[in-house]
Amino acid sequence: MADVRVLLVGNPNAGKSTLFNRLTGGHARVGNWHGVTVDAREGHATLAGKEVAFVDLPGIYTAEGRSMEEKFACRYVAEHGGDFLLFVSEYATVERFLPLMAELTKGKRRAALVLTKRKLFERAGGKLNAAALSARLGIPVLSAEERGLKQSLARALGAPAAAVPSADISDLFHPVREGLSKADRFLLSGWGIAFFFLLLVAAFFLTFAGGMPGDLMKSGVEWLFSEYLGGIAAGISSPVVRSLVQDGILKSLSSVLSFLPQIALLHLFLVLLEESGLLSRLAVLTDGFFSKVGLSGRAVFSLLMGFGCTAAAILTTRGLDDKRMQRRVILCLPYISCSAKLPVYLALSASFFQNPFLAVLLLYALGVGLSVIAALLLRERMPSFVMELAPLQVPRPIFLLKSLLFQIKQFIIKVGTVILAFFLASWLLSSFDFTFALCAVEDSMLARICGALKWMFAPIGMHDWRIAYAALSGLIAKENVAGAIALLYGTFPYAGASAFSFAVFILACSPCVSAISASARELGWKRAALYALGQTVSALLLCYAVYFCLTGGALYVGLAAALLAAIFLVGKNREKIRRRTTKLSQRFHRRDLRAGLDVLPHAAQTEGDPRQRPKGGGELPLGSGRRGVLLHDARAGGEGGVSHRL
Repeated sequence: MADVRVLLVGNPNAGKSTLFNRLTGGHARVGNWHGVTVDAREGHATLAGKEVAFVDLPGIYTAEGRSMEEKFACRYVAEHGGDFLLFVSEYATVERFLPLMAELTKGKRRAALVLTKRKLFERAGGKLNAAALSARLGIPVLSAEERGLKQSLARALGAPAAAVPSADISDLFHPVREGLSKADRFLLSGWGIAFFFLLLVAAFFLTFAGGMPGDLMKSGVEWLFSEYLGGIAAGISSPVVRSLVQDGILKSLSSVLSFLPQIALLHLFLVLLEESGLLSRLAVLTDGFFSKVGLSGRAVFSLLMGFGCTAAAILTTRGLDDKRMQRRVILCLPYISCSAKLPVYLALSASFFQNPFLAVLLLYALGVGLSVIAALLLRERMPSFVMELAPLQVPRPIFLLKSLLFQIKQFIIKVGTVILAFFLASWLLSSFDFTFALCAVEDSMLARICGALKWMFAPIGMHDWRIAYAALSGLIAKENVAGAIALLYGTFPYAGASAFSFAVFILACSPCVSAISASARELGWKRAALYALGQTVSALLLCYAVYFCLTGGALYVGLAAALLAAIFLVGKNREKIRRRTTKLSQRFHRRDLRAGLDVLPHAAQTEGDPRQRPKGGGELPLGSGRRGVLLHDARAGGEGGVSHRL
């Protein structure tokens, strides 16, 4: 049991998780983004002979909390009144952070302050007298970049309890006067949309196009398994052992591990987008669109995470503003193609597209389209949007390397445990009959057990139990689908409409067991199971519909769509005309709200009408389609103030 418990508390993106990893030697996920940490994460370290438990909490702006993650962190701090509070703040934002420290230490708490990102602050011309600040606040003030941080922190843990005053530190603190940089003016304008689109296309091109790095590395891994290791396995004398090694292990693992370089490249793109600060700009840029489908710009982080891992993306939804929006995002995420679906797409794409780059791009775009349709069908009131723009920076190479190696290690561990065990079980059941005699696949135990599943994909021209088994194996892990196809077929035997329709089913069906478990953790098992069942049934119906359209039914579908559109338009004309709010009333209301409001640096919030903007200096010109900026009320609580959405 730990001698001391230390709670890391601070604003989002202040560097808490980075500090947590440094102190504990842990691997907590870090990022240049609001909402990376969504739960309490505990690690241990020994300081001055004492066992110290460090608890990394989600970032908060106020002592009451606004989003689900902030409310969780506030409750945790309140319920652990005897624990040491280690406040974490950037040098540049410490003046704004002081009111929160004062609120959380009412009644006296043992506390210390760690300041982060000193080099960025000083490089931009900022200055802070840390020693004088410590004397003013009555608690130890440390720098995260100082040598011997653990020793300094060990001494700070012995400091007496204190109530941090909401003091004026303007004589100690010379802040960076930040305006809107030229880069931000470009990224938050209409040109920013084109920039992010080209960035996405470039990432896919480098990953999947022929002759590009992703394709060349994939070919190298395939050669390693088929030519080199396969040649060694061919020399095994025992037919059973040779079949086990060649078909059960090498062929199955090759079908998954050959795509590891491309999965790693996609992950690298996501980390670069996040760590550089571009992701928060993308959230602001896309909020206008997301607001029309009942989400907010903050959902872009979870949705982009879905391209890596659906389970991890579901856990990040706790950082969203309310439970209803969280449920909508979780329902949208299975349609975002995770990296585990990539081997399946590439295994099937040769059957309906000669160019794998275009095939994968089509399937990924189709998944995004389905997620938008799901959000539209579940649309509710438009939620508010608060976003602090992370500083633009060049990602640290060592951080990128560590993050990439960690993800590769996790993928290999998954392949070497759960997926390999599934492959071996599949080989055993497909190679032996019930007397455990080596046999053809059609006479195997697996064929007899799964024979009743032939009907599942018969409507799309695949009346075969092997296809049904491969599809259902994806419920354990999506990588299993590619492995099962390689094990039971070698190369995929179906072409054209059947192959594409099957790919659509894999795209739209329930996520894997890990993602369902993550969904159950957030929403409860009953709702998670209902979502998984509904997604699988709807995916089956969707693949039937796609096959019907591709094999000559498109005309009938078009006529039905035209009829539905006509019915909708007739109903629209009969709606009652609602009274519109006059411009005069809008101007009066906004003039009253604007009084005493200033723009909060580094922050952006959006609103419905881009023409109704505050006229004060320093406003972010977010352009058409976004909903304004986050404002700061200097009348309500000094420098900390209260944020309002106009």
